[in-house]
Order: sequence, then structure tokens, then C-alpha cells
Amino acid sequence: MSLIIERTEAPGWTSNSYLVADGEGGHAVLIDGNGVAGPLIERAGELGVTVDAILVTHQHGDHVQGIEDYRDAFAAPVYTHEVTNAAVEGLNAEHLVTEGDTLTFGDLTIEPLLSEGHCAGQLVFVVNGTDAFTADTIFKGTVGGNFAPANTGYADQKAASMRLAQLPADTVLHPGHTLPTTAGAEWEQNPFIRIWRGLDPEGDEAVTVWDRPATLILWAPDYDGTNKAWVRFSDTGEDGITGGSQVVRG
Repeated sequence: MSLIIERTEAPGWTSNSYLVADGEGGHAVLIDGNGVAGPLIERAGELGVTVDAILVTHQHGDHVQGIEDYRDAFAAPVYTHEVTNAAVEGLNAEHLVTEGDTLTFGDLTIEPLLSEGHCAGQLVFVVNGTDAFTADTIFKGTVGGNFAPANTGYADQKAASMRLAQLPADTVLHPGHTLPTTAGAEWEQNPFIRIWRGLDPEGDEAVTVWDRPATLILWAPDYDGTNKAWVRFSDTGEDGITGGSQVVRG
């Protein structure tokens, strides 16, 4: 069975919202809100699908905007992790889920994976074993940062990213921002993954991040046309991944 997947991308935030259906006239879910609800509401009507659920990956504001618009349009219940539900005022999810649960809607079988690092309680939703909606864990050519609000640290971010890159190579990864990719492409090409695999060397440039001396392990393109940096702080030896704008070079 081939899934129907529709995506909207919010201006500015570049965050994604998804409609995932098992076929025309069938069953569907919505994944995240980005404040651009209208096109997916309209598309669900064109496809004649029943929207059975609204799935929320994590608590950050660019992924929960417009959830009420979806609720109003479809009267569908919200499914999310208990940490997310507690953090988002007014979310009031009807169903709290985590790794090990299985959700079934028509011919959609959805497995949540706990994918922390960027954010506590963050979930990835794997649909029918073929498509993974990866939130802010891994993106095309980069990974999520671990200094966002409610983050759980670099080690979790690395582990979560490596886990998704090791899904079956043809698994399509649908990130929380911008364009899709595959697990195989990220395993082979993602510069963070390549260093973690021992394929490429770490950098050694001296930089400053938030007035702290650090070593720039990796300077790489980010999903939005800027840069993402992996740094190691000189005072503690702690590693971290942050936006390139936070790094003072030279």
C-alpha cells in the first residue's frame, strides 16, 4: 500500500505539518501544527478521508500552532507524550503515548519512538514501517540542536539521530523542517553521522560560543540555508550542537 503524504511548510519557521492517509476515501492522521492549517484541511476534504487523530511530536511552539484549527475541522483526538501534554498549555491531549505503543487507524499502523535530545518527550512516528516523521531529531543533511528549551543533552541527540539513520535504508524520513530524505542517504552523507561513524575527522578550530572557549568539531550546512555547529567546550569537555549564529570564529 502506498501512503498519501501531504506537507505544508510554515514561512519563517520552516516547520512542517503533515497529512498522512492510507488512500483516497480512507483513514488519515495529521502530524504537528505549524500555523498553516488551511491547505491540509482542504486536502483532506478533497481526498475524502476520515481524519482519525492529530499526532504531536514535541512541545516547541513551531510544532503546535494550529492544532485547535485541526480539532475544530475534524473533531479528532490528540495523541502525544505526557511531557509534551504537560508543557503545552491548553493542549489537553486525549491520548498519551510513548515508545512501545502501537496506533492503528484503518490501514495505518503507527509506532511512536521516544527521540529525545532536542526536546524531552519528543516522539518520532513511524508509519507502516516505511515512513518516519522525525520531528527535530534529524533533517536532510543535518541534525537537531541540543540547546533548545527542554533539551535533554548532546548524548541523547546523538543516540536518537544515529538510531534513525540506521533504520532500513529506504525508509523515508519526513523531518520537522523542510525537505524529506532517506535513512540510507543520511547514514552515508550526513556530516554529523559520518564523524560519529568514524568516517571523517573531527575539526580543531578554536572558537567562542556564548563567551566560552570551544573547539569547532564540525561546521555544516543547516536545513534553512544557515549553518549548524558541533562544538566542544574547553572548560568542561562537554559537546553540543547549536546554530552557527552562536559561534564566533576567527
